[in-house]
Amino acid sequence: MRNFQYNEYRDRYDSEWEDIDNDLLDNDATEEDEEEDFGTEMRRRRRRRRRRRRVRRRRPRRRRRRRVVRRRRRRRGRRRRTTRRTDPRRLQRLVKSQARALANRIIRERDLKQLRARFGRIFTSFDPADVIENQQETVTKGLWSNGLGNLVNMFTSSDQTATQKRYYYEIFQSGSGVAGAQPQFSIAWGHVGGSGSADEGGQVNDTPSRAIYSQYRNLLLEPGDKMFTINGVDNPNCFFVNVNRARFKERLDEGNIEFNIQPLSGNGVMNSAFTGSHVSASTTAPGNSGNVIRLIDDSKVTDTRIGQAGQIYALVSGSIERGVHNKTNPHYYGLLYPQVGVAVIGGKGMNTSGSFNIVTGSEVPGDNALKLFTAMSHSAAMLTDTSGDRLGFQARSSEKVKSTHYFVRVKNSEYNFSNNPTFVTGSRGQFKQASFLFDPKVYVTSIGMYNNRRELLAVAKLSKPLLKSFTREALIKVKLDF
Repeated sequence: MRNFQYNEYRDRYDSEWEDIDNDLLDNDATEEDEEEDFGTEMRRRRRRRRRRRRVRRRRPRRRRRRRVVRRRRRRRGRRRRTTRRTDPRRLQRLVKSQARALANRIIRERDLKQLRARFGRIFTSFDPADVIENQQETVTKGLWSNGLGNLVNMFTSSDQTATQKRYYYEIFQSGSGVAGAQPQFSIAWGHVGGSGSADEGGQVNDTPSRAIYSQYRNLLLEPGDKMFTINGVDNPNCFFVNVNRARFKERLDEGNIEFNIQPLSGNGVMNSAFTGSHVSASTTAPGNSGNVIRLIDDSKVTDTRIGQAGQIYALVSGSIERGVHNKTNPHYYGLLYPQVGVAVIGGKGMNTSGSFNIVTGSEVPGDNALKLFTAMSHSAAMLTDTSGDRLGFQARSSEKVKSTHYFVRVKNSEYNFSNNPTFVTGSRGQFKQASFLFDPKVYVTSIGMYNNRRELLAVAKLSKPLLKSFTREALIKVKLDF
C-alpha cells in the first residue's frame, strides 16, 4: 500500500513540474498572479517533501528494530538448542542415572533369587566367577598295562608267523595265550643296505632289514638323510624299539625312561652262526648288575632338538635314580623320539659294549632283533640294582589334559529337602521323621550338570555322602576333563 501511494505521488509531482516548464505566459498580469500561486504551491510542496522525508526515516527504523529483535530471538533459540545437545555434564548425569537404574534392577533380581532360594530350589545357575576354563596340566602315568612303570616280565607272541618275525617281534607283559595279555612294545632291526637278512623270494635288494631301516628313516629323519647319526657317527644298522601307540597316548615322558640291556655271550663266536635264536645272556651271576648297559635320555642336561618327527633326545649311559653318567662326556648309544614313541639304539654301541656280534652278512637271516629282546628280558627277570629294584624297561607316558573347574556353592538355606518318596509320609506329605519339621537333614551324593535347555550332560559323584542342613554349607569343586 505504501509503495503504491509513493509511486502515485511521484508521478503527480513530475507532471506538475513539466506543466510549469511548458507553460507560456501571455502577459505580465498573468505572470504576477501565477507567481503568487507558484510561491504558495512551492511552499506546499516543500512541506510535503519534509513530511515524506520524516515518513521515510521512521519506516526503516521500525523495520530495523523488528529485524534486530528477530535476530536476537533466533540466536537465543540456537544457543539453547546447542547447549542442550552438547552439554557433557548433562550427558554424564543422564548416563549415571541410567547406570544406577540398571544396577538397582540387577540387585533387586539377585535379592529376589536369594529370597526364593530360602524356600528350596532344584537347580542353581553358575556364576561366571565360579567357572574357570582352559586349565591345562600335564598328567603322567606308568606306560605299561595296569599303570605299571617298570616292565619286568617280557614275552614274545606265539601268534606271530615266521614271516612276521623276520621283520619285528611283538612283546607282551605275559604269555600271549594268557587272558589279559596285551602288546606292550615291539623290537625291530634294520640295515641300510639290507644285510643280515635273506631277500623275499629271490628279489634283489628286497630284504626285511632294508625295509625296516627305510621305514624308520622315512619316519624319523630329515629328507636327504641316509643314515641315523649318533653323536656324529653314522650307524648303518640300528635296533628300533617302538612302543605300542595306545600305551604312550600323547608322548613318552622324557626323563622317566630307562633301558637295561644285559650283554650277550657273543665274543669268539663266528658272526654268521651267532643268530638271534642261538644267543644267550652273559654268565653274570643273578643279581649282579655291574656290567648291565643302562640307558636314559639326556633331557635333564641338554636342550632338545626339533626334527621331522618332533623333539629328539640322545640315549646315554645313566639311570633314572642317579642321572647321566659322566655329564661332561656322556657315552652315547642312541636317539629317543618321545612324540612318536620310538627309540633308536645304534648297532655299533651294542657290538662294542654288549657283545652283540650283530650278523651283517649278505643273504644271512641273522634274526638280530631277537638279540635285543634276549638282553632286555634277561636283565628284567634276573638282575636288580643296588636298592633291590628289578632292572626292567622303565617308562612313563605323558599327556596334557585340558579341564574346566566348576565351584558348586551350596548355602545353608539351600537344598535341605529331598524328592525321595521316603522323605515324606501320608497323603498330605508330612515329614517321615518328626525332627525334620524344623531341622531337616539330607545327604548330598551326586551333582548333575545341565545345559540351558535343562538337559543332563554330566554327573559328578562324591566319594562319600555329604551331610547338609540349615546349619551346614558346602563348597564342592567339580573338574571336567576333555
